[in-house]
Amino acid sequence: MFVSFEGGDGVGKSTQVVLLARHLTAQGHEVVVTREPGGTPLGLELRQAVLHGDDLDPRTEALLYATDRAHHVASVVRPALARGASVVTDRYLDSSVAYQGTGRDLGADEVERLNLWAVDGLLPDLTVLLDLDPVVGLARLTGDPDRLESAGDEFHRRTRQAFLDRAAADPGRWVVIDAAQAPDVVAAQVQQRLAALPRAGVGA
Repeated sequence: MFVSFEGGDGVGKSTQVVLLARHLTAQGHEVVVTREPGGTPLGLELRQAVLHGDDLDPRTEALLYATDRAHHVASVVRPALARGASVVTDRYLDSSVAYQGTGRDLGADEVERLNLWAVDGLLPDLTVLLDLDPVVGLARLTGDPDRLESAGDEFHRRTRQAFLDRAAADPGRWVVIDAAQAPDVVAAQVQQRLAALPRAGVGA
């Protein structure tokens, strides 16, 4: 199966990725844990450029994310799914639709088309939206903020709403979970939703 975690900065995606991977491993799955950007050596270079490098215009930013995603899917995600592993990723194409499409005002539909082309139509079996007031999420962060974390309150409000709108439009793929809850409570809710997935053809 293929599971992605989405949401704003500081909502606990990395924690939940690890908790779900442990849960799936305990069930006997081979689990590949990854992230975007940065799930490959090339992705690490692109991550540095797009999040911490020189200022980028919005279209360049969107194209770099799509480049990372195309390579990530071709070299990590699809091979893992093909051999029967489960893939759990911290962010996927919905982040680009929310952040670049809506947050950067490039157009959600246009950015979605670009990224669906980049991944040859591959979507997760389940996308977990960890929803939290962006002011609360950003206050949880430590260290120097990256380019997106520094984009301002209005930007983060737009991206949060974009995530919520996408989840509402496709409830079969998405589950929205209140990220203000304790991590173990969130993890239990993720596992409950995952257990309801049909297994036939998962990850195909």
